[in-house]
Amino acid sequence: MDDAPDPPFQLLPGAADAPVLLHVPHAARTVPRAVRGGIVLEDAALERELDHITDAHTDTLAARAAAATHRARPWQFVNRRSRLVVDPERFPDEREEMRAVGMGAVYTRTTHQEPLRDPEFDPQPLLDRYFHPYARAMTEAVAGRLAAAGRAVIIDVHSYPTGRLPYELHGDGPRPPVCLGTDPFHTPPELLARAEAAFARFGGTGLDSPFAGTYVPLEFYGVEPRVGALMIEIRRDGYMAEPGGAPGPGLDALASALAELVDSLSQ
Repeated sequence: MDDAPDPPFQLLPGAADAPVLLHVPHAARTVPRAVRGGIVLEDAALERELDHITDAHTDTLAARAAAATHRARPWQFVNRRSRLVVDPERFPDEREEMRAVGMGAVYTRTTHQEPLRDPEFDPQPLLDRYFHPYARAMTEAVAGRLAAAGRAVIIDVHSYPTGRLPYELHGDGPRPPVCLGTDPFHTPPELLARAEAAFARFGGTGLDSPFAGTYVPLEFYGVEPRVGALMIEIRRDGYMAEPGGAPGPGLDALASALAELVDSLSQ
């Protein structure tokens, strides 16, 4: 059983006919006691790891953006468990390239490539308890937008550190104020152009560096053109104290830009 008091994830309703789904997978720091038992870090080291790995305040960013929209209020799907429990955006099998650094669907190493779990740790119970239910719920959420609006647009809301961390496989490229992650099938040019326009005020956007790609539930991935997707990665020095600190005034400006993007996609 999950001993944390709130549900592992939440679907927060928006307008009935809204096509946009704001997806917030990495904002939480909650690690249930039963999961904590399988992590080898001491408490202080675990807190430091959570500072580095958590996309802090991105749930607040999404909520403020949703509240600031003037057209169809977007739906929000928010993970309430730390990505140290499971990372719902990873492939759960050998397709996942981050397995090379111990950060597949269930992490075994930290951001600084230190042991997080025992090498003999069995990830299957965590996949069964958290990963697969999350994937099913996201699939249903996207299906709901398709049924109600005839299309769905998944906007992944993330952040990333100003300086490269050792786990990053592709961290030697540009680190713009806002990185836009794209998919050749699910990110049409119009979606990308609208995001570039909305976030241009922050000093420019970059594409797929230091993080690339988008999240689409596997049932739709590469086969359903009515599902659009874009990942928004915000460099943390633009809105918070690093690592793991309080938000700053940049958070409201970013929420306004995200609301502008959502409104443009809801026309």
